Amino acid sequence: MGASDAYITGIGQSEVGMKLTRHPLLLTLDAVREALQEAGLSIGQIDGVSTYPGRVPAMLGFSPVGSDELIDALGIRASWYAGGIEISSQLGAVTAAAMAVRTGQARHVICYRTVYEAAAMARPEEYPVPRRDRVDGGSQWTAPFNALSAAVWTAQYAMRHVKQFGLTREQLAQIALTGRANAALNPRALVREPLSMDEYLAARMIASPLCLYDCDRYTDASTVLIVSAGDALDEVSCTPVRIAAMAGSVERHSWDQAEWMACYPTGADLWSRTDYTQSDVDTVQLYDGFSFQAIAWLEALGFCEKGEGGRFIEGGKRIALDGELPLNTFGGQIGAGRLHGFGFAHEAVVQLRGKGEARQIPGNPRVAVATSGGGPLATALLLARD
Repeated sequence: MGASDAYITGIGQSEVGMKLTRHPLLLTLDAVREALQEAGLSIGQIDGVSTYPGRVPAMLGFSPVGSDELIDALGIRASWYAGGIEISSQLGAVTAAAMAVRTGQARHVICYRTVYEAAAMARPEEYPVPRRDRVDGGSQWTAPFNALSAAVWTAQYAMRHVKQFGLTREQLAQIALTGRANAALNPRALVREPLSMDEYLAARMIASPLCLYDCDRYTDASTVLIVSAGDALDEVSCTPVRIAAMAGSVERHSWDQAEWMACYPTGADLWSRTDYTQSDVDTVQLYDGFSFQAIAWLEALGFCEKGEGGRFIEGGKRIALDGELPLNTFGGQIGAGRLHGFGFAHEAVVQLRGKGEARQIPGNPRVAVATSGGGPLATALLLARD
């Protein structure tokens, strides 16, 4: 274990649900307490906070708790903290924390993502959505064509795989079916009912080729990771998981006609920063806000060739819990809920510590990949249990 390395130590997660009445700050505190308890740390030992994207007053359901609020609520004496949307997607908050502890700016950093979108939609009087009388910014290029959501934007890339590489709906379905099967084994998962191929194929289309079951759903929850400096590991009581490599990129700050999603350069960069290779990886936890994104990540990370993702997962056996590359073992966002990126790193640590219980992959997993984003923004973490 290197003194200059960064490690994920404590992990925590609040209740996961829809239309919860517990305040989002309290959900965040719940997750922090669980992470501190697992790490064996006290709040007095925390000297950093990192989040994505910070508090967003115009969309409080999307991001209701800023880093300054958490610092004040817990009385943290922060020597370093950050929270902003202009980073390489959600897990960019973890890469920022890793760089902070590597450079001595902090020793133990709480990284968190809190979402409250289902509750906010149910209580618009408490969480109003601002109304606008004009369209500007990046949406001026997409809204006139009714491309109003990320489902439509992602569908552009998925449809190119259909037309150019022969991706089928049966292949695409394997991401959702695998997620739902794994979610059934996760007591915290939002959706634990099984999903059949027939149900998937009969579902209403959202944006071809994506159907209802290709999309995650609004969720209320908080997920916490504590990033610790290598020379501070004598203060923790859990098994540390090293951040062996990390990468992030921006294809362009728009979904409009970018040739390839940002996950592709991110995946290549990740392997350029480590001696590990794809053959060393025991499990992948890949962003699936929409099922196609997980397929794109498999290609981007070099587990198969570009355009071969559909055939790589055909039948679902390769990515099952007992397959050669178990994927989204907690259910992903499609099954476990829209934890907005942080759930993937949380689950990677669970698996590397052998604490997955009914969903634990066999053997002795030591290396995992966790990702977030994949559209115009992307982040990838390579995690190792030394």
